[in-house]
Amino acid sequence: MTEKIIISDENKIDWDELWTRKMDQKGDRGKDWSKAAIKYSERASKDNYTEQLISNMIISKEDTVLDVGCGEGSVTIPLSKEVSHITAIDATEKMLEILDERLESKGINNVKTILDDINDVNCKKYGHYDIVLASRVVNGIKSMKKVFSNLDEIANKYVFITLFGPNNWILEKDFHKFINKEYKGAPSYTILINLLAEMGIYANVINLDVGPVRTYKTIEEAIDNGKWNLAKFTNEEQEKLPKFLEKKLTEDKDTGLLSNKDDKPDWVLIWWKK
Repeated sequence: MTEKIIISDENKIDWDELWTRKMDQKGDRGKDWSKAAIKYSERASKDNYTEQLISNMIISKEDTVLDVGCGEGSVTIPLSKEVSHITAIDATEKMLEILDERLESKGINNVKTILDDINDVNCKKYGHYDIVLASRVVNGIKSMKKVFSNLDEIANKYVFITLFGPNNWILEKDFHKFINKEYKGAPSYTILINLLAEMGIYANVINLDVGPVRTYKTIEEAIDNGKWNLAKFTNEEQEKLPKFLEKKLTEDKDTGLLSNKDDKPDWVLIWWKK
């Protein structure tokens, strides 16, 4: 049974605890990003997330940036052309190896990479930066209050954070209905908005229009797209996934690619001025 949360007084809600509880219910943190690193860049290039994010950031050529959760650099590299310096941090060594190789091949010398976890990033360790960016990384954090406090302290000008929007998981929710299983998804970004307000930070929210629906060459590619955490399903449930996708995905007659109109990236940008 889904737990019902009855709100009688929003001022008594512990928003950080609520986020943590929702993350515990979701129960799939700890993804092996070393294995995902090689394919991540290819997936990231299929939409215009990077362009939409950077175009909505308030930045200048003189700014320094702390890019927390930089991954293989799909945002870091184009952002490096718009600012003076970036310190790029990620918790996965393989991601940073790929980023370092890309920086060297492109002759980019204003980016420094550091192996570290977002939960351990603080002002004492890194000092101050004009801009703090945490792109596509907070969905995996169990407790946000400490992280938000640290990122806010580091920033001189602005903090920019992105996380999944409410429509990112429509196909996954449909599959859970298909197998008659309760869906426990990522906690809503609205929890973070309330948490920030509780901290005295009144943030802005933008829904990023990151482009077209996802497309796949085969059913196997649709399963292996990084969204399906197969470990959460039994062998019997996993066997039903290809059949479900065969019903849900439509083949384009011209390209032969498979897609579903509801299967598209949905990202929310939360930002605030110091």
